[in-house]
Amino acid sequence: MRGLVAFALLFLVSCAGEDTLTPTFHAGENPEMLSAWGQLQVGNGALTLSEGVTPYDLATPLFSDYALKLRTFWMPEGAATYAPAESFGFPVGTVITKTFYYPTTGGQWTGAVATGPARTVDSDVMALDGYRLIETRILVRRKHGWDALPYVWNDEQTDAQLKRTGAIKPMTLHRADGSREDFAYLVPNANQCAACHATNATTKAILPIGMKARHLNKRSTFAPAFEQLDYWVAAGLLEGDFDQDSPAPKNADWRDETAPVNARARAYLDINCSHCHNPDGAGDTSGLNLEPDATGPALGLCKQPIAAGGGSGGRPFDIVPGSPDQSITLFRLETNDPGAMMPELGRAVTHEEGVALIAEWIAALDGACG
Repeated sequence: MRGLVAFALLFLVSCAGEDTLTPTFHAGENPEMLSAWGQLQVGNGALTLSEGVTPYDLATPLFSDYALKLRTFWMPEGAATYAPAESFGFPVGTVITKTFYYPTTGGQWTGAVATGPARTVDSDVMALDGYRLIETRILVRRKHGWDALPYVWNDEQTDAQLKRTGAIKPMTLHRADGSREDFAYLVPNANQCAACHATNATTKAILPIGMKARHLNKRSTFAPAFEQLDYWVAAGLLEGDFDQDSPAPKNADWRDETAPVNARARAYLDINCSHCHNPDGAGDTSGLNLEPDATGPALGLCKQPIAAGGGSGGRPFDIVPGSPDQSITLFRLETNDPGAMMPELGRAVTHEEGVALIAEWIAALDGACG
C-alpha cells in the first residue's frame, strides 16, 4: 500500500510538470538556492529525493528543540571509507544534507509546532501534509575539506535560500502533555555550523558528526532487510573492514527502554556532547570527556568544574553518583539560561525526556564523592 502511495505521489509530481533535479557538486560556488544542489525537491505536497541520493538515520540522534530530521548523502563517484572510531572518509564531491522539520498544529502555518513522530521517506518520497520544513543544512566535501552551509525554507515551502548569517524563527512548541512553550528556533550561521563540526580545536577541520560507525550501526530504516552499514557495502557506498570477527562499534538507541540505562545515557551524551567534550575538542578546557570509552573523573564522576563559571548551578561536581540533583551535568542539560545551558547551540528548550534519562543514569551510579 505504501508503495502505491509513493508511486501516486511521484505520478502527481510528474504530471504537474515539475522538473526532475539532478544531484550536482559545486566545487567552489555556494548556490543561492538549495534546489541548485539537486538533492531533493518539493512539489504537490511531497518531498522527493533525487536519484542516487541515499537517506540514512542514526541510532541516537542529536536533540534540536524537538525538530525532526531527514538525513541524506550523495557521492558523484566512489565510496566512503570505513573507520572504526572516526568519521568515515568521503570522496571529494560528496554532499550531505540534513533537513529539519516539525509536525504542525492547525491548518495554517502560524509558528505553532508539536512534538511528534518522524515521517520519513518511503521509496524516496515523504508526504508533507501536517509537517513544516524549516531548514536544510549542507555539508559539502571539497578539495580543501568540508564546508557547511545553512539553507532556510521559504514560506511557500518550494525551496530554501542560503542564509550564511543564520536566522531566528519564533515558534510555539506544543508538548505531548498539553503544555505550550514559546521559543526562538535558531538556524545557525555558517561559522556556528563550522564551529560545531570542528571536533578538533587545534586543526579546526570540519567533519561530519553523525557519520561514524557507532552512530550508523543499526537496522536500516530504509532497507529493513539489512543492517544499515551492510546495506551501504552491498550497494557499493562503503568500503572497509568489519565483519563478525571485527564488528563495527554500536551505540544504543536512547529511546529503547529494553537496553541498559548506562548504554542509553552514554549514547545520548556521546551524540549531543562529545563533538566538543573530547580530549581534542573545543570543550577540552573543561576536562570533561563524554566519548563512549571515557571513565572516572574524565567522564565527570566526582570531578570539580574547571571552566564552568556560573554554569555550575551551585553544584559541587560534574556527576555525583546517586545524586542527580547535585550534578552539574544534569543542571546544564535542564537550564535554558544561555550562559549555562549545554549544548550551547542547537537548543532553546529543555529536552525533558533526555534530562529524565540522564537523571535515571546518574541515580543508578554507584560510589560517592568525598
